[in-house]
Amino acid sequence: MAFFLYLAEKLFTWKHLFIIEMKAVVLLSGGMDSLVTTAMAHAQGFELAAMHVNYGQRTWQKELESFRSICNHYNIGQRLEVNADFLAQIGGSSLTDYSMPVGGADLQGSSIPTSYVPFRNAGFLSMAVSWSEVIGASKIFIGAVEEDSSGYPDCRKVFYDAFNKVIELGTKPETAIEILTPLIEMQKSEIVGKGIELSAPFALSWSCYKSEGSACGLCDSCARRLRAFSQAGLRDPIDYEERPLYI
Repeated sequence: MAFFLYLAEKLFTWKHLFIIEMKAVVLLSGGMDSLVTTAMAHAQGFELAAMHVNYGQRTWQKELESFRSICNHYNIGQRLEVNADFLAQIGGSSLTDYSMPVGGADLQGSSIPTSYVPFRNAGFLSMAVSWSEVIGASKIFIGAVEEDSSGYPDCRKVFYDAFNKVIELGTKPETAIEILTPLIEMQKSEIVGKGIELSAPFALSWSCYKSEGSACGLCDSCARRLRAFSQAGLRDPIDYEERPLYI
């Protein structure tokens, strides 16, 4: 009898460890890239916990609505909505500073756009690592894209490789948390295709930098999204004030 009790205890322990290992935090802004990243993590069988950050951006209400709708779609119960509006106080970005105009489409990525929020993703990742350590998640998914993005320096693979080293050095010895960037080398049209393959609800997502009613269709984020759907041979399901054809 003692042997069977010992065996049952060990099986429970291994099951518990397996559950912890399969738990992941997904940074979910509500945009197209974070949606597809969530769909990929879900398809891989992770138990998901979703984190959303309000940093005083122009479209925070619409992004929060998208976050909640996507969480409901994937039955994500464990959620964290963080207020980081100190980034708006710091300023330096047209997303948070209303005195700075939001730039239009720059599909060639000739320079870092005004929409860049200085070192934003480092702050987001730090909060995600803290939460992961508390809830026992071993992975952090973020929908960063380097190949076909606006040129943000904190969306590069080298940045996430370095941050994984920071996690290793800055958490408890028994902690094992890894940042995963499944979209980092994909083109936007490939991200759309992956989302369609996984039946991701694109209609629930929001990418526009300027508007919360209908997407403007003219900002760089709208332009990249519209071009991606066009290149994939599909029509973006969200409403636009203008819907230019971007090549």
